[in-house]
Amino acid sequence: MASYKPVVVPAVPRLGEKVTQDTLYWQGYKTPVQIKEFGAVNKIDFSPVPPYNYAVTASSRIHIYGRYSQEPIKTFSRFKDAAYCATYRDDGQLLVAGSEEGSIRLFDISGKAPLRQFDGHTKAVHVVGFLADKYRIFSGGDDYSSSLWDIPSATEIVSYTEHTDYVRCGCASKLNGDVFITGSYDHTVKVFDARAKSSVMTIEHGHPVESVLLFPSGGLLVSAGGRYVKVWDVLKGGQLLVSLKNHHKTVTCLCLNSSGQRLLSGSLDRHVKIYSTTSYKVVHSFNYATSILSLALSPEDETIVVGMTNGVLNVKHRKPEESKEKSQKKRQPAYRTYVKGRNYMPKQEDFFVSKPGKCVLRKYDKLLKGFQSSKALDTVLEPHIRLYTPEVTVAVMQELNRRGTLRSALAGRDEKQISLLLTFVTRRVVEPRFTPILVTVADMITDIYQPVLGQSAVVDKQFLRLQEAIGREIDYQEELLEVLGMMDALFATLTKKKATYLEENKSNGLTKTLDQDTCN
Repeated sequence: MASYKPVVVPAVPRLGEKVTQDTLYWQGYKTPVQIKEFGAVNKIDFSPVPPYNYAVTASSRIHIYGRYSQEPIKTFSRFKDAAYCATYRDDGQLLVAGSEEGSIRLFDISGKAPLRQFDGHTKAVHVVGFLADKYRIFSGGDDYSSSLWDIPSATEIVSYTEHTDYVRCGCASKLNGDVFITGSYDHTVKVFDARAKSSVMTIEHGHPVESVLLFPSGGLLVSAGGRYVKVWDVLKGGQLLVSLKNHHKTVTCLCLNSSGQRLLSGSLDRHVKIYSTTSYKVVHSFNYATSILSLALSPEDETIVVGMTNGVLNVKHRKPEESKEKSQKKRQPAYRTYVKGRNYMPKQEDFFVSKPGKCVLRKYDKLLKGFQSSKALDTVLEPHIRLYTPEVTVAVMQELNRRGTLRSALAGRDEKQISLLLTFVTRRVVEPRFTPILVTVADMITDIYQPVLGQSAVVDKQFLRLQEAIGREIDYQEELLEVLGMMDALFATLTKKKATYLEENKSNGLTKTLDQDTCN
């Protein structure tokens, strides 16, 4: 007696994202750690010096987290209302933050009470930062003004009132200690020089500006607002280089990796997009649970921290590479033992003894082996098979049809089972890989259960849905045929035009040669 051969499930290639070096690199992070904050996280900033702690601004508090800690190692809570934009100085010793009441506070990392308080804004201060000289602070607030402050004397140096709406973002040049940039809801980005009485450059973004970022070289400026991320050439007077529209909702934050070769943008559409700074194409993306307000990448790209509107802090750490190498070294002897003799070529005088391999049959294969067609069909109609691996269900149906027992397997079913069968057929019949066999199944179901139509409202409804699905697919096919006909006509016209053009050139060349011959 011949041994039973299991049902062969045809493998259908699926279109997936192309695996590149960027995909492998950005997927090399561990499962994220979730930390709950007291409110929406409006700013995340990493310390520029080891051990690369990061400051999280949420609600009326600033929490300092260690690189791998899930609890804050330090908290600054001397705010009456919401705190904004806590930012480290380049030496990692000082921290500055704005507030809802309009004051700016300067903290020492080792202390608790503010070292300085700067008062001058009349409304909330949403953006603060240090200039490159480390002794001055710039700020922007909801009173439409941008100010420059002196740290030793705690006084205001200069105030600019050129914006006509809220100033919500800004950054400072790392090369020039006098240059800083602000972005506003008046759709403009302004470049200020502390030595000038007004802005030295104005860039029109076209949407309320949510974030600005200056490249380390100081030559390129990135602005984010609306659904757009725009890159500007500052050295050419603010010329637009590229406009990116890869998000579906407002872009809220920007970030560069340590090498400056990848640009990250976070948005309210719950996605973080990663762009190459050479081609400005998306090389990878992350998906999160809720809308993103802030984003930061550690100086060595070891940690990605994302702050969301629901107050959740999402922290991802890079997987260590040393452990992989160690595990590979441990496996090498066992692997060599396993593959030993695999490439051995038998000689003519050798006697080959084959060891029969044990074949483990699945449940539906066991039922098919016992000629229990109806139960085999019931097995592959279970939710975990029909929903996630429909190709298995269709393969069993095809095997039953080949044996000639499909009709008997479909017959004798109750209302619930008929409804389940029709739901599966209606959903999958329009897929080209399943259409041939499911059309046969639909015909058999119609023939078998036509006499009982009108006795069950549920079954009648499923038959109507099947009819509508097939009708829609027929309409689509007719439209596609019409489009194909139009394309054939266009291609035929283009071919004729090219042919006539070549013939004219040939004829012209021939007449020219004849004219030359006659002249000679």
